[in-house]
Formats: sequence, structure tokens, C-alpha cells
Amino acid sequence: MLATRFARTAPVLQSAEPLTDDQIRAVAPSIFAEDKAASRSERYTYIPTIQVLRGLAREGFAPFMVAQARSRDADNRDYTKHMIRLRHAGEVVEARADSANEIILINSHNGSSSYQMLAGNFRFVCKNGMVVGNVLEDIRIPHRGDIVDNVIDGAFRIVDGFAAVDESREAMRDTRLSDGHQQAFARAAIALRFEQPATSTAPAPVTETQMLAPRRAADTGSDLWSVFNRVQENAVRGGLSARSPQGRRVRTRPIEGVDSNVALNRALWVLAEEMRRLAA
Repeated sequence: MLATRFARTAPVLQSAEPLTDDQIRAVAPSIFAEDKAASRSERYTYIPTIQVLRGLAREGFAPFMVAQARSRDADNRDYTKHMIRLRHAGEVVEARADSANEIILINSHNGSSSYQMLAGNFRFVCKNGMVVGNVLEDIRIPHRGDIVDNVIDGAFRIVDGFAAVDESREAMRDTRLSDGHQQAFARAAIALRFEQPATSTAPAPVTETQMLAPRRAADTGSDLWSVFNRVQENAVRGGLSARSPQGRRVRTRPIEGVDSNVALNRALWVLAEEMRRLAA
């Protein structure tokens, strides 16, 4: 089991086996909040996330990763945003498989998030979780009505769309990128990662070569899936030697926070899809 930090603003726990309640509580106590935040009105239907997870468990969904955003306000810690990545028992992962499709569930009990559900993909070799971009629509469920049943229904809707996720991934594997296309992909990823406008003439903190550098032999291929995974890991994990705007040598940081991690991950998937069409 890998226990680490979700960037600098959220603890994370990730495991090869389904997480237990005690493991989840140690990392993300807001999942077990006993009530909604005081700022929520009477119209806000309070259902603790753990109750939703138990409903999902009865339908064959199990959590393999959990993270909680860090709150500067100690009184908000028990209600703040959290994220769970789940896999369904029906998604059989073969021994030779290199990844697994996942459902990403995001929620809070302080009004900062409705129940949000996205499709994800977890790659075993680097223990890195991706967020599928424009292949499937997000599902958002407000805090009212029959929340548990609505979330379960949303989860199965995402499972039903996993065939499209598999098709997207296999199409990337079948797409070979020239050196020029790889450089272009890395350049666009740098702009996303460091939020550089397209018209910017300032030098980027890192180079395309750094973004394309493999961290393991399994990622050295020129197919789009390999290139995408190299760039994604370098962008999200950080640790690259870079130069600050003041010219100082620094190391790039991991992406901070649940929202920024999800946003960059899904943007990179969309970028990969666009590169696939361009290189076809």
C-alpha cells in the first residue's frame, strides 16, 4: 500500500486492495462527518459520504484511493472536500492488464461541492490516476432528494461508458507520434501545467525534453498512450529541475489540491484526444 501526500494540500491513501473504513477515516475524516456545516440551509439534504459509499459497496463498488483537501480553518476540516476513486467488481482486471477503469467521486459537506462523478483510469506501473477528459460527461448530483440511489445510478452510468474509455485508450496506443508531434504535445502540456497564455513569449520553466522524459523503461514508446503517460506523470508528480521567473533554480511541485489535480488531468486527456485526431 502506498501512503503519501496528495500534493501539498491534501493527504492521500492509495492501496492495491479495497480500503477499510478505518483507513479512510484516518486520511479523510470529512467522509464521516456527523452533520453538515453550519453554513448550510435547511434545504440541504445531509447524507454523509460514508453512507453513500456503503450503498455503492452493496452494488459491488470498492474504494482504492481517498484524498481530502486540507483546510486552514480547523472548524471546516470535518466538512471539507474529499475525493474517492472506486472500482466495480464487474470490471475484471486481468493479471497482464496495465490499468483499471475507475469512478471518481468528489463531495463536501460545506457547500463547496455537490456530488460530482467522473470517469478515471488508474495505471498500475506508476500508481498514477488519470481523469478521462471529454469521452464521458460528468455527473453532478445536488444535496437534495434520494442522494444514495442517485449516486448509485450515476456510478452505473459511468460503468456503462467504460467501453468508450477503453476505445479511447486503445486508439491512443495505436497512434504513433513523430518527434515533432511529441514536442508539440509536450509544449501544449507545459502551457496547461504552468498556465501560460498562448501569446506568452516568456520562457517556460521546463523544456519539452523534460516533459517527455520517461521515468521507467515501460514508457519509452512513441505511441500516444506512452507519450501521454510520460507527460502526465511529469506534469502532475513534479520534481523536475526548473527555473523560476526570477531565474533561480527550483524543482517543480506536485499539483496542489483536489480541484487543480482533476482539472489538469482531464485537460491533458482532452489534449491527447486532440493530438490523436491531428496525428491520424
